[in-house]
Amino acid sequence: MRDSFGRKINYLRISLTDRCNFRCIYCMPEGGIEDKLRHEDMLSLEEIYVLIKDFVELGIDKIRFTGGEPLVRKGVVDLISKVSRLEGVKDLTMTTNGQLLKHMAKPLKEAGLNRVNISLDTLDPVKFLEITRCGDLNAVLEGIDEAVNVGLTPVKINTVLIGGINDNEIRDLIDFTKKGIDVRFIELMPIGEAAGFAEERFVSNDFVLETVGELIPIEREDISSPATYYALPGVKGKVGLINPITCKFCANCNRVRLTSTGKLKLCLHSDREIDLKFALRNDRNIKKIIKSSIWTKEESHHLEDEQYIIRNMNQIGG
Repeated sequence: MRDSFGRKINYLRISLTDRCNFRCIYCMPEGGIEDKLRHEDMLSLEEIYVLIKDFVELGIDKIRFTGGEPLVRKGVVDLISKVSRLEGVKDLTMTTNGQLLKHMAKPLKEAGLNRVNISLDTLDPVKFLEITRCGDLNAVLEGIDEAVNVGLTPVKINTVLIGGINDNEIRDLIDFTKKGIDVRFIELMPIGEAAGFAEERFVSNDFVLETVGELIPIEREDISSPATYYALPGVKGKVGLINPITCKFCANCNRVRLTSTGKLKLCLHSDREIDLKFALRNDRNIKKIIKSSIWTKEESHHLEDEQYIIRNMNQIGG
């Protein structure tokens, strides 16, 4: 599939749930979700599979499961097993906070998951509780080790830089690359819960390069990747910088998103959504709707002085 700007759209990110076992300060309210979704408002796993099958038949070959936290959705391993057997799926991945990964890494790998990205913003147990408001840092670190052990590789760690909280841990986090693990620093985005928070805590990824001057630029393997990559001399793992605020990467965007409520989002930084759940439950031509929607995908997301979307990341599936 191609959009009206000639971009090939082959990457689908799917939120399996808006629920999460963390309450990260830039993602969710401290008390959790106030208006929890009713069961009938969410896509069933069977419906998710039907939609995935349609997307794959239209040319989607890379699929990432997200949340909330995808591993809290019951039946996720069985869903991955079914999706992994679809002809045309080349890359099946997941973004997780890692809390449940130690015990689920092996079943996920056996089901056909290729690799995982793990959200980790600090290596300090006290800061970990401050950022997540709950959770067990040791469990996440053990989950990372288990993911490597079972072959969910290359493992990538996603770190959101937060001024005054973790911007002094950049070198410690980059040390993961010495184990062959990629570490990606993501600028704090003014989305939902983080809209006001981001204004005073924003740190540009330029600060990473200023802090670790020995990083060497390396060639980007995939032009559709939002990350610019660097590496320490002689080290296998890479350091990625994702700059959605200071440097847009829309020209090569190849992705769309499906929320847990069945809404197709063509751009992360847009409130425009197409209701595929309604179409599916009313026997509409899903493939036709997907193709016509892709054609209207935005050329680029909002400029930094414009208003950003109001929904929290757990509701979107980042």
